[in-house]
Amino acid sequence: MKKIITLLLALTLVLTLAGCGKKEESPVEPAEDKTITVGVNPVPHAEILENAVKSVLKEAGWDLEVVVYQDYVLPNENLVAGELDANYFQTLGYMYGQNDSHGWNLTAVKGVHIEPMGLYSDKYTNAADLPDGATISVPNDEDNRTRALEFLIANGFLNAIEGELSAATINGNAEANPHNYEIVELEAAQLPLALADVDASVINGNYALGAGLPASHPALLVEEFDDETAIRRTNFIVVTEGNENSEKIQALVEAITSEAVQKYIEDTYKGAVITSFVDPQ
Repeated sequence: MKKIITLLLALTLVLTLAGCGKKEESPVEPAEDKTITVGVNPVPHAEILENAVKSVLKEAGWDLEVVVYQDYVLPNENLVAGELDANYFQTLGYMYGQNDSHGWNLTAVKGVHIEPMGLYSDKYTNAADLPDGATISVPNDEDNRTRALEFLIANGFLNAIEGELSAATINGNAEANPHNYEIVELEAAQLPLALADVDASVINGNYALGAGLPASHPALLVEEFDDETAIRRTNFIVVTEGNENSEKIQALVEAITSEAVQKYIEDTYKGAVITSFVDPQ
């Protein structure tokens, strides 16, 4: 009996000492998420983020992941799905249209830049040299077609008319088109490729840059903006509603509107991209 009691006491002592020696495990804290994921189009958006914004964010303790899209659809779909923290490629008008069409809650946070349209030619070096009857190509989607024709009106090539602006309403209309230019509508991305086939072309800034036109064929004229049109033409950082004031987005806004980024845009694009750090209205 004494031996049994002695063994029980010894076992109790061992278990007690083992229990006293065991450390309580602290709950594991999740690692702080310091990566900002942004969806963009290739030119100039991805270039601006990769070559200028990323280093500014790095100095502030953030990593930037840039996801490049070739279209205007997936960047919004993926943002709504929570796969991106923000995207940066679209104007306010496009964003509002997407909200209306899909019932989304996208909201603009800060403007970054404008891609001015330009009048390009590989036959002429001066816009005043365009002859009567010259062929001028413009984008065929409604928003950019109207913008291109308004650009031609603002520069005296065409006269303003009431109603829709299109090749159909301009060609053969002596009042709107006193110089009898032939307006040709093409898909926007095809305009630089077809430049040799026309006398001049009104081309969006991103497609002109992608084709290297500002360097090889400097624009004869570049779109100008007042305060109202500047906001309409600005490309914004866009998030889902409720994330506007998150730490990530505020860090992104601070970096993308920094002096370093403004200098990069001015030095790199030489007027083909213009900074427009405006608030949405």
